[in-house]
Amino acid sequence: MLQFEFMRRTLMVSFMLSIMIPLIGIVMVNRKTSMVGDALSHVSLAGVAMGLILGIEIMIGTIAACLIGAFSIEFIRERFPQYGDMATAITLSIGLGIAAILSDFAPGGNTFESYLFGSISSVTPSDVIVVAIIFVIVLLGSIVFYGGLLDIAVDVNLARLAGVNVRLVNTVFTIFSAITIALACKIVGALLVTSLIVLPVATSLIVSKSYKQTFIISIILGVIYMMLGITISFYLDVKPGGAIVLNALAGMLIFFLYSRIRRARRKKVSEVKSISVNEVGI
Repeated sequence: MLQFEFMRRTLMVSFMLSIMIPLIGIVMVNRKTSMVGDALSHVSLAGVAMGLILGIEIMIGTIAACLIGAFSIEFIRERFPQYGDMATAITLSIGLGIAAILSDFAPGGNTFESYLFGSISSVTPSDVIVVAIIFVIVLLGSIVFYGGLLDIAVDVNLARLAGVNVRLVNTVFTIFSAITIALACKIVGALLVTSLIVLPVATSLIVSKSYKQTFIISIILGVIYMMLGITISFYLDVKPGGAIVLNALAGMLIFFLYSRIRRARRKKVSEVKSISVNEVGI
């Protein structure tokens, strides 16, 4: 597999994305805004179609579309705070509608389809450079704003009381989310990128006891799911997005069973200790 240059590029980009996606996923899941990722991934399709029509770099189109979609969601949520889900639904509907219309005029049907379910052969050398630059920015930003992101993930009002510049942190997180999702759509696929945002975090929540543990475990699982999915995609000739999601689902089931077994053992040990104490008392 590594003898092919396109696979080396794909693996490098996949590794960086597998770290970036859980970094935004943990905040989205804790804020109960994970569907924003789904909306942005669908909006990215409008950017794909626009890039094909205008003959520009598709990645530029997807990033622009996701940034517009992300800030549109934030704008609507600020104007109608009591209808948070409405902002996501409106943006998703508009983005998907525009993508559906533009797709009829976009040349290269295979290119557009590859963004739906992902492709391991579409990563170019320029993609590696762009993703590497953004990876460093997102990683450093996540470290610098770690405390602020933790606070807004738990409770925005408490974050304000703690002195966090909520508007700045929200803006930075919105930009990071939009760009990361736009980049991930090329490999994971626009229809499946939300799964990689949610499933590693959801799996880590089964066993983790703190935000920090969830943070670390989510990244580790994201790397495992992504790299294993890409490998399966290469050898079995299946869509990478589907392989990655099925790996994540299998991992979640394994962690769930492990958690149940561990809980049952603890309960059994507790019962044995209780019986022993009673016998000593007698």
